[in-house]
Amino acid sequence: MSLTYIQALYFAPFVIPICLWTAWQDMKIMKITNITVLVLLGVFLAVGLLPLELNEYGWRLAQVGIALVITFIMTAIGAIGGGDAKFVAAAAAFIAPGDWIFIGLLFCATMLVTTIGLRLIRRTAITKLAPDWKCWTTGIVFPMGVALGATLALYMVLGLTQTTA
Repeated sequence: MSLTYIQALYFAPFVIPICLWTAWQDMKIMKITNITVLVLLGVFLAVGLLPLELNEYGWRLAQVGIALVITFIMTAIGAIGGGDAKFVAAAAAFIAPGDWIFIGLLFCATMLVTTIGLRLIRRTAITKLAPDWKCWTTGIVFPMGVALGATLALYMVLGLTQTTA
């Protein structure tokens, strides 16, 4: 993994709560709001220069632009929602350039686990704990913010396990 312990140490305290909020919000209202995405990107803009060199900081911002173009195309063809696209773009700033294959695999795993988990939960009385959450009644539509948030949060946690040497 290319994400260093120091980078994860700076980012994780801010990023993990935003990821949890994103998952909760997407389950409750089936939307990832603009303010959530702007806060995530704002964290990178404010904190990113502390653990990153200026050139890497710039490349990470370029990743945001590239991800935004790709995910907006995906939104235009109906593959993902607009909030999902914006979250992916903002999250791209936190991904070390050498970790894109790893993050893709991690996303596939979290998508599989969260999809199965939510499908199973929908069939239980657990849904009565949050009866107003829209995710229980959306049919095949899935709150992808759960998988996206879990992916970025797990990535940060895994970064914290990296050795400092």
